[in-house]
Amino acid sequence: MKMAALPGSATVGGPMRTWRNARKVLAVRLDGLGDLLMTTPALAAIRQSVPAARLTLLASPAGAALAPCLPFVDETIAFDAPWVRSRGAGNGLPLGACEAALVARLTAARFDAAVVFTVCTQSALPAALLCRMAGIPLRLAHSRENPYGLLTDWVAETDVMADGMRHEVQRQLALVATVGWSVDHPQLRLAPGERHHIRMRALLRRAGIAAGRAYFVVHPGASAASRRYPAARFGEAARGIAHASGAAAVFTGDASEQALIEQARAAMDAPSVSLAGQLDLGELAALIGEARLLVVNNTGPTHLAAAMGTPVAVLYALTNPQHTPWQVRSRVLFHDVPCRNCLKSVCPQGHHDCLGKVAPATVVDAALALMARERPSAPNLPGATVAARPDTAADDRYPAR
Repeated sequence: MKMAALPGSATVGGPMRTWRNARKVLAVRLDGLGDLLMTTPALAAIRQSVPAARLTLLASPAGAALAPCLPFVDETIAFDAPWVRSRGAGNGLPLGACEAALVARLTAARFDAAVVFTVCTQSALPAALLCRMAGIPLRLAHSRENPYGLLTDWVAETDVMADGMRHEVQRQLALVATVGWSVDHPQLRLAPGERHHIRMRALLRRAGIAAGRAYFVVHPGASAASRRYPAARFGEAARGIAHASGAAAVFTGDASEQALIEQARAAMDAPSVSLAGQLDLGELAALIGEARLLVVNNTGPTHLAAAMGTPVAVLYALTNPQHTPWQVRSRVLFHDVPCRNCLKSVCPQGHHDCLGKVAPATVVDAALALMARERPSAPNLPGATVAARPDTAADDRYPAR
């Protein structure tokens, strides 16, 4: 539904031409790291379609930490939005002060257009209101309710939480396509710098992993308890993978997850190393990019692996069907349950069966199958490291019986 056009702009060609004339574009993605990674193909579509435009990303603090690895983004603004799960939006400032400061900054930047990216269960309208208050003439988003004047370009929200729904990447590509923006290669984009690789390799050497030694990465954490496979079972699986493959196990996570990681390592009952709390996001991406495999819950590093082209065995809690690994060789492991697609951060049934009934042996089998096949080469795209195309049209899903 087209509702307005950029004041003073040429109308020949209609509103789509107006969007193609934008020279300062704001992309808004205020949720998690993985959500931002799944939006990178849509950001690449903006860059490809309006290459002369300056692209600014408004992201959560977690998403903004990825900025050094997004060379196609010109500027990043971090904002802890109170309408998204936040770690303390406001920081003790008077109520509304952070929002007022953001509006003032966006107003001063004089953007031509803004695209608000959200998951289908989240409203784009709070961000759209701030963009309107900042005087941004073109505003695009999905919305389930009528946005009236908050959006100039409204794409009706049609996604519902159900099996077979479109992937988050497809959802965001479809959004920008409504204003004529598209991309040739829809892979996730990520480009850690050489410094990230150098420091990561130095940390590996210091931990006892010799140069050239094959390794796989195990990431047992996740922000939501409902998406965490038991730590001890991660350790059991890592032991089987290391024994069968000869590769070293490298555990990762942030500093707050060290106890969880040590629990997993203790259950492994075999040599391993931990880089918990030692890597920034670029270094974690570099580590995963040089690994033979990532074993992980459904959390941000899953999408780091997809962006780097590293095969991934993901313990996939059935809370949301949209976030499986995108265009990378993967095994999606779960036990089917009638309460699937619950969107809950804590298992509402208390049994956690969608993960708890996946045996470590199933994880080992999936990991070894992925490690046994050669990694295909990624397409040579300028300015980005991208995932290779998968061998099949969709990821492999393996419900545990």
